[in-house]
Amino acid sequence: MNCTLCQSSNSIIYSELSDANYFQCQECLFIFQDPATYLVNSEEKARYDTHQNNPEDEGYRKFLSRVVDPLLERIQPGDKGLDFGCGPGPTISVMLEERGFAVDNYDLYFCPETKLIDGSYDFITSTEVFEHFYKPGREIERIWKLLKPGGVLGVMTLFYPETEEEFRKWWYKNDPTHVCFFSPEVFNFLAEKYGAEVEVLSDQVVFLKKPLNQKSS
Repeated sequence: MNCTLCQSSNSIIYSELSDANYFQCQECLFIFQDPATYLVNSEEKARYDTHQNNPEDEGYRKFLSRVVDPLLERIQPGDKGLDFGCGPGPTISVMLEERGFAVDNYDLYFCPETKLIDGSYDFITSTEVFEHFYKPGREIERIWKLLKPGGVLGVMTLFYPETEEEFRKWWYKNDPTHVCFFSPEVFNFLAEKYGAEVEVLSDQVVFLKKPLNQKSS
């Protein structure tokens, strides 16, 4: 089984569960669900349609502030951003626009019409999105190209537990649209691949900074 992140063929079965098998890449330590058990697109979207994402919901804003607050310390007035995977109720863009930043929204199902141009953004956020990627290597490459040199990418996704026993009990994997899982080591792998600076702020928030001398394509 090839790793869906780095494409290495050096992956082993990590956990065999009743609904799906999970593999772990021995090169990048990424954990991913057997692609044969992915939901089809219509099933995936039906699940997302149940999400209650509302920019007027203070609880939801507080949740997103875990990435928005540290982002504000890493960007400058006049910077332009993108919320990649904004969902049915774009909220990060609202929070940042209230602070004077211009932010585009993109989502495969809810904002697909946004024209994405390489090297357009000083910052990109992607909250509770990476774990949904069926082809994470391709999607992360796409996001990276959208960043300007010196730009920052803020990611929120819950890191997988330390042991397989804990993984079997882990609630986060039970969402059928959550098909791949990260750790600090996986983000270190990505940082090395892209020559990026990486900051792991918690067990679910990571920032990657693109080198100033790195082109977008």
